Parts: sequence; C-alpha cells; structure tokens
Amino acid sequence: MSHTTAYRVGPIVLAPDVGPRHAWSFLVAAFLSIGLMTFIAVGQTYILNVNLGIPESQQGGITGELIAWTEVVALLLFIPAGIVVDRISRRAVYAAGFLLLAITYAVYPYAQSVGDLFLYRCSVYALGFVAITAALSTVLVDYPAERSRGKLVALVGFLCGLGVAVIQGFGTLPTVFTGLGMNDLEAGRATHFIIAGLCIGAAVLVAVGLKPGVPAHVRHRPSIRELFVSGFAEARNARVLLAYSAAFIARGDQAVNAFFLILWGTLAGKAAGMPPADALKAGTLMFVSAQVAALVWAPILGPLLDRLDRVTALAICMLLAAIGNLSLLMLADPLAGYAIIFFILLGIGQVSVFLSAQSLIGQEAPAQKRGSVLGAFNLSGAVGILLITWIGGHLFDAIHPSAPFVVVGSINILLMLASLYVRLINAAKASA
Repeated sequence: MSHTTAYRVGPIVLAPDVGPRHAWSFLVAAFLSIGLMTFIAVGQTYILNVNLGIPESQQGGITGELIAWTEVVALLLFIPAGIVVDRISRRAVYAAGFLLLAITYAVYPYAQSVGDLFLYRCSVYALGFVAITAALSTVLVDYPAERSRGKLVALVGFLCGLGVAVIQGFGTLPTVFTGLGMNDLEAGRATHFIIAGLCIGAAVLVAVGLKPGVPAHVRHRPSIRELFVSGFAEARNARVLLAYSAAFIARGDQAVNAFFLILWGTLAGKAAGMPPADALKAGTLMFVSAQVAALVWAPILGPLLDRLDRVTALAICMLLAAIGNLSLLMLADPLAGYAIIFFILLGIGQVSVFLSAQSLIGQEAPAQKRGSVLGAFNLSGAVGILLITWIGGHLFDAIHPSAPFVVVGSINILLMLASLYVRLINAAKASA
C-alpha cells in the first residue's frame, strides 16, 4: 500500500496507509467496545439483587465503591497501557482487552460475596477496561485524515451509543430465560455467558481486521522515559489540559449514566412491586432511552465539530450536558411516561461532551506520543470516574438518586466557563 494513498469510508477520508478493511473492522469494534464494557452495570445490578440479596439502602454506596476501586487500578495502568500501545501494537492490546472482559463475564455471576465482586472488577475487568479504552482512543486518532476527524469521531460516537443500546438490551434476557423455566440465578448466568461469547468474537475481529503494528510515524519512537512523562508534559498546552479536564467529566458522566440510571430504575421498579428481572428491565430501558438519544444526536453533532473551533464546540457541549444532568432535579418518578424527555436530554449531553473531548484531544495530541497523551487523557477520565462515582454513590443512598447527576451537571458548568476562558486566551494570542 502506498504511503500517499488515502482511502475513504463513505464521506470519511482515512489517514495514509489505513485501508477500508482496517476502518470497517474498527467501526465494528467501536460498536462493541463501550457496550461490552458497560454491560457490567446491568450484570452487577442483577447480581446485587438476585445473587447476593444486598439491601436496597446499601446498593448505591457499594456500586460507587466498586467503580471507584476499579478506577484506582485503572489509574495505575493507563500510562503503561499507552506506552505499550505506542511501542508494540494497537490491535494486540485491543484483542487482549476483549479476552479479559470475556473472562470477567464468565466468572462474575458466580460471585458469592461483595468481596468477590471487588476481586473480579479490580483485577481482570480493570485490565480489560484499560486495554480496550487505550486502544480505542488511539486507533480513533490514528485512522482519520485531519479534515475528517470530527466526522469519524461522530460516527464512532454513534456506533458506541448504538452498541450500548443494543448490548444493554441483553439485560432483558433474564426475563426471557425465566419465562423458559430457569430460576433467577440461572437466568443471570446464561445472560453473562452470552456476553462473554460476544467478547471473544470481538477479540478475534480486532486481531484479524485492524492494521498490525504501529503507524509509520511512531516507529521512530521516543524512549520509554520520554513517553512516560510526555502525557503530563503536554498539559502545558492549555487546549490539551482542557481536553484532559473534559475527559474527567466525560468518563464520569458515562459511568454515572450507566450505573446509577439503571440502579435508580431497578430500585424504583422493585418499590412498585416488580419481580427482580422486570425491575432490572425497567432500569435498563431507562438507560437505553438515553443511549438512543445519544446515537441519534451524534451524527448531527459530528459535522459541526469539524466546522467550529474545537474549544468553542466543547463549551457548547458542556452546556448541553449541564442541562441534561441538572434537569433530573425535576424528575419525581423515573418510571413515569414523561421521564423519557429527561433521558433524551441526558443522552444528548453525555455524548456531546464525549465527542467534543475526543475531537479536541485528537487534534492536539502529537503524532509520535499519541498513545502516551491519550493514556494521560484516559487517566484523567479514570480519576473522574473514581471521584464522581464514589461521591455520587454515597449521595445516591444518603440524599436522592438524582444526586450523582447533579454533581456531574455542576462540573459541566465549571468546565463550560473554563472552555470559554481558554477560547478567549487563544483569540487574544492570535490577534497579538
């Protein structure tokens, strides 16, 4: 393949030496990635209620602490994962991540205690989560030509949202299996085995379909020491620092939506007298509603990201996210028919911040240090998940289920103001 050949996938122009097969494989992998990682929210909620019988008053705090401790492990691994991605292979890291997720889902429904859940999440799942996140972020930056970056980010965001909606829909399978005669415990295990099988299929896909090795411009690579410090050093660029801050809230927002929206709906369903499988289905559908809104909005937002200054776009997206999160203060009954309006606003805000943050860091990350910069970007996201879910989980139990979303919405407002400040500084420098 010529180093100057630029292929297309629809309207998206690919970087030189990235072929259509590589791009299509990545798009399918993106569809599967976030959905398979976040299905643990559905499985965990089911296990807390069915396998372990945890009192409802404790589930928010336990959920927050499980996520937080997983992120503590992720904090230690994101920079090393970025170095491995830069020096060895994007696709090998990606495939290993899916295989680790498969192991997680095979053992998770056999947990006998909350301690078992901590063990599985903080070891096998955390490794898989870091590997997939590092590889997905890096390939997303590698594959598009700069003029198509926003379009590919939007398409991947759409596919991630679609994948989450489809795969979270597997949370309704326990109802199907119990209808076929299984008990609640067997139904949960069968559902997890199906998800584990999807993870194995995804591992094979990326191992075969993605471009091998690392891009040509990375082969003449910096030393490991330089790679290790480069992610933090690049934060001297205000736009990179802003992107890191955006990752903090974008990933925190995703985690809050995935875990606490499902938990809120499940507990509301149980309070309304639903059996466990039906209550989980109600909570899952709340989250799926938000994800459907996100995937419809993503292709609308993508072209706008290519036309606007990406810091300006980030400010607008933070405003949308603040509206979505803070609006839940007015939601009295999450199972009411009108509640879907709130979930639509929530989904639009979440995907807007995710896409605008990815677009900004994709533009600003230096080519030779891309994996390491994205490692620091993901590290910031891990800190966001850790702090927001730990605080939000306890507020969920102590105050109200909407409390974690209010925390996120408040940070959205602060980062909107920070984005406007950076935009004004850049404008002043340009006119000087």
